[in-house]
Amino acid sequence: MTIHSFKNLKVGLVSDGKYGERAFENIKKRFEVVWILVPDIPSNIMLDDDLELDIPDCDIYISYVRHPDIIIELAELQKPLILGVLPGVGLLNQVRNKNPQVIHAPTMCSLENDTGIPEVDEFTTFYGRPSYEPKIDQDGTFREIMVKRSSLCGSSEAGAEFLLGKEFNIENLQNFALRVCHECRAPRFGHTCDKEVAGINHLVSLLNAMSPEDLSEIDENLRLFIENMSVEYAKRLDNSRLLLNEVI
Repeated sequence: MTIHSFKNLKVGLVSDGKYGERAFENIKKRFEVVWILVPDIPSNIMLDDDLELDIPDCDIYISYVRHPDIIIELAELQKPLILGVLPGVGLLNQVRNKNPQVIHAPTMCSLENDTGIPEVDEFTTFYGRPSYEPKIDQDGTFREIMVKRSSLCGSSEAGAEFLLGKEFNIENLQNFALRVCHECRAPRFGHTCDKEVAGINHLVSLLNAMSPEDLSEIDENLRLFIENMSVEYAKRLDNSRLLLNEVI
């Protein structure tokens, strides 16, 4: 995981009021963050050319805006921009042509730390695809789960808290994923954001962090479950990427 030295990364979270409040509360634990409220305008209404948006200067912007024209205006700022909401996949190609520093992932908790954009990679050192460090007691229960990197909505922590003191078995792992889905704030737009993908993503991230010792004595049913979850996550992620790649 690449770490850059941004001592004072200033994050602008842009919202039309529907999404982003929980992300704002989590981001301010790590970075200076500005809440930027823009008009909530139905996406089928074209913006008036005279509409002026008051967007303060920031190092990076996180957009939870639903109106395509406002998203385009944010891209035209020529700053790193992470799209938390993508109203339509065709828009992604349009904004990337204007600004190659625009980033979008199938879910916000699928953001990787390898974009090559320093501000984005600094931000995703702490937020993006979850990273766990679980510890299991000799009786097979989760004693500790450190959240090293979290989803923006905080569902990574909620899932970890749910598992503490519980046995490492299929039922509890399934309920862990369901807890993440319940806490997830992924807005559903077409097929580009899926709460189930978020749940499976967290589960696979947790399982990938398990030590060889923890996995050495599991039964065959649990082993097959773990293998199937990895395959299912890869399949869903590929489907989402294929959909996005159709316009890139």
